[in-house]
Amino acid sequence: MISMVEAFVAFVRFEEKLLLLRRNKSDGDFPALWDGVWGIADTQEEVLARVAEATSIPLENLHYHSTGPERGIDMGRSLVDVMPILVVASSDEVTPTGRYSEHEWVDPGKIQEYNCIFSNIDMDNAHSLFREMYGSVGSFLYIVKTAIGSEQRVADEMHARLHGSGSLTALQGDIMSILHPTGMRGYVFVESSAIYHVEKLIGRSGGRDPTSRRGINQTPLKNAKTVLPGEAPLADILPYLEPKAVTSGIEVGCIVEIITGAFKGEKARILSVSDSKEEVAMELYDQPIPMTVNMRGDHVRVIERVE
Repeated sequence: MISMVEAFVAFVRFEEKLLLLRRNKSDGDFPALWDGVWGIADTQEEVLARVAEATSIPLENLHYHSTGPERGIDMGRSLVDVMPILVVASSDEVTPTGRYSEHEWVDPGKIQEYNCIFSNIDMDNAHSLFREMYGSVGSFLYIVKTAIGSEQRVADEMHARLHGSGSLTALQGDIMSILHPTGMRGYVFVESSAIYHVEKLIGRSGGRDPTSRRGINQTPLKNAKTVLPGEAPLADILPYLEPKAVTSGIEVGCIVEIITGAFKGEKARILSVSDSKEEVAMELYDQPIPMTVNMRGDHVRVIERVE
């Protein structure tokens, strides 16, 4: 006789990292697979107590954030309704206990690199179940490939579709943000709970395979070519989201060429760099009389670097 069980898996976040706990090799259900915090509870307090017990994170450093829809998991001997829960921690000091032997704080975009619970059971998409459950309470970053030069127009049209009057407004709860970093050519970033929501937004459900898209009523967004497969690691994208100082890459001793203003075309040697003021001090050395000038870092370009 198959029994029905209700359980939860708590996904613990600290800043931008997600906690993965590895089960013992002797675990009866998911030996040596990576997990969140598995448990059974009736209240939020009991969930937090279980997380504290499994991780050794003090209870006062844990916050119950949100829940996602339950997923029915066929585990052979029983059918388990598993509820994903997001817990936010203010400490990353972890000592695994009980059924857990190891831990790692990971970029959510790299979950796919780990063998996680459910991947050893006989169910459709078992290998992605853990990732999907995290997506229902957290989010991933996806990359939309666009035509070069059309990035901002694509981002604006995606926003218009999401907040217009059509059926795509139903995606508002699953599309959290649309990002086009300055200087990033040919790509737009979308924060979402799952890739198929992004594909639907740009009118390309079913991915690149025409047979998968057959029969789907959708209007492809012009110049939005495809959604790149898989979740994008946040660490790979942060450099494009954090604005660089205009003095970035300029060092004392560099030879630069002035590209604007009265001294345009003149060459100079950098004497000092002020990142806070975004200025450089430099000596014009092709002048009859050596002259020192201060100028914004984006008014020069480096033509010879310090060895």
